[in-house]
Amino acid sequence: MGAEGAVVTVALRIGRILLSSAISIAVVLLAWWGFLKFFDVLPFIGKGPGDVWKWLFTDPEAGVHRGLMRHESYTTLRDAFLGLLFGTVAAVACAVVFNLSRTLQQLFMPIAMVLRSVPLVAMTPLIVLIFGRGLTAVTVISGIVTFFPTLVNVALALKATPKESIDLLRAYGASPLSTLLKVQLPSSLPALFASLRIAAPLALVGALLAEWLATGQGLGYSILQASALSDYNGLWSRVALVTMYSVVLYKVIGGVEVLVLRRFSAVAPR
Repeated sequence: MGAEGAVVTVALRIGRILLSSAISIAVVLLAWWGFLKFFDVLPFIGKGPGDVWKWLFTDPEAGVHRGLMRHESYTTLRDAFLGLLFGTVAAVACAVVFNLSRTLQQLFMPIAMVLRSVPLVAMTPLIVLIFGRGLTAVTVISGIVTFFPTLVNVALALKATPKESIDLLRAYGASPLSTLLKVQLPSSLPALFASLRIAAPLALVGALLAEWLATGQGLGYSILQASALSDYNGLWSRVALVTMYSVVLYKVIGGVEVLVLRRFSAVAPR
């Protein structure tokens, strides 16, 4: 495929992601409206898509509202991205170590699962005491929810690599590290991207929780503050924005997965 063909393929993929994201958001909006109508939520509390649109675009203070949410969104997305990045890197590194050493896996994997069962809300005060109330604490809190599902999925994927492929490389004298890099890691990419699709919305939740309990910034703290002040237009607008971010992140990671796996399949020996 030439350069022009590659550009067309990428453009088509981006178009599909945008279209799929728009359809998903439309379904969420319809479910949102239906929920309010079905349960007959009081208009003072339950704000629908039309109320949010008015608050953000036609209200006299709409420009101020958008400016606030833009700044809060930057903070929350930054926190979630850092948590997702470092949590994923740490999880993949641990999965690789566990794959190279069965003893370490048997020793530390149960400990990781026990830590996973501890509610993040209970761990947050301890994390804040250790790392403070800055960006480091937010990254740790957001990274924790990313770390565990990625660790389990990638570790299992590395272990499930076809034995024939591993035996073939070993027959040619490949080291365990070379086998890991050339066969096991590429074969675990689908599991890694599946973990990322699950972990990206969770990283957002972790960032919101950290902002609520630790930093007092971003959309997490603003949602709490809007609820306390009975600013239900602001509350529903921020929740809707977080939902939209989650949908878009999920779709973008799925699109990147298709491109990466296609690239690996194109260069794989036949």
